[in-house]
Amino acid sequence: MTGLRIAVLANLKDNAPEIPGASSDVWDDLDSMTTINHILDALRAGGHTAEFFEASIAPEFDLSGQLRSFQPDLCFNIAEGHWGDGREAQIPSLLEMLRIPYTGSGVLSLALALDKPMTKRVLSYHNLPTPEFQVFGQWDGAIDDDLLNETGELRFPMFVKPSREGTGIGVHAKSVVHSVSELRTAVRSLQKKYQQPILAERFISGREVTVGVLGNLKKTSARRLNERTPPHVMPEELTLFPAMEINTESYPTEGGIYTNRVKVELVHDFYWTCPAKLTAEMDEQLKMLTAAVFRVMGCYDVARVDFRIDDEGQPFILEINPLPGLNSEYSDLCIEARAMGWTYEQLINGIVDCAAVRYHLRNDVSVEQPH
Repeated sequence: MTGLRIAVLANLKDNAPEIPGASSDVWDDLDSMTTINHILDALRAGGHTAEFFEASIAPEFDLSGQLRSFQPDLCFNIAEGHWGDGREAQIPSLLEMLRIPYTGSGVLSLALALDKPMTKRVLSYHNLPTPEFQVFGQWDGAIDDDLLNETGELRFPMFVKPSREGTGIGVHAKSVVHSVSELRTAVRSLQKKYQQPILAERFISGREVTVGVLGNLKKTSARRLNERTPPHVMPEELTLFPAMEINTESYPTEGGIYTNRVKVELVHDFYWTCPAKLTAEMDEQLKMLTAAVFRVMGCYDVARVDFRIDDEGQPFILEINPLPGLNSEYSDLCIEARAMGWTYEQLINGIVDCAAVRYHLRNDVSVEQPH
């Protein structure tokens, strides 16, 4: 079985442009060369020829020219981008213009998923459970009536975060607000720091759980795509990894939140349980919801869906990440794959196999299911 020529595309923190006056966490969602080397090693172990290219069209990187020279069969895309509302969709747009296949979701899905409010609107349309929310373009904008009680105060605590960031950027212990005054102060601070609309959603006090998914839906499985009723049958084409729970109580300074600090500074003291200790019914429900979100967002190959389970056992979808972290040591998806008995090489090459079949590059592979 002949291997593929694969270009690994990512944005390294070391190559990030300097932005005068930018917040210290501005590039926290970019990758390290350690992660890239792990991916390259995994791909080469899978029989592929693989090289890394910085995902930038800046003259010193010239991605378009580099790809023309390398002539890949497939790009392994984990590029986060640097600028713009749809920055995670920019490299896929370039690849589609060059007619080069790539792993992962397409342009529209990546742009939608980066915008958390747009994701929530899609979920709400399909009657998938997500917390009530409002988007603030201005910090002093009117607050929706259904978020206020009869005295004009917040009906429940709200969780405030930037609309278009990953890796918990802008999320900290004070992201939970309990009054209109606190809400406006938090929104104003985040708008000043991140220069984008701010999402405020009902804070779900409870367990933080995430579920990874690998695979692609056949057309017969996606036939309900335009219907508003969520599916009640698990698609056989998808591999749903064991649910992972973040042990937020292990971080007393973070207020019970999976913060940017936990994801970046405390990552080597990461406390989690995988598989999460869930009832069989809850585990099945989370997997069905993960498959439903993957479907209605039009994702391909791989993703991870984040949940909160409230104190009454009701799961709420927070967001979907179609470019989940792939650090072999501590990234959520990699931890889930290990819990299922997969090696890192099986996970990375499984993503490639999904894309290769989808693009008809190979029809002699299937995602390996370890025993």
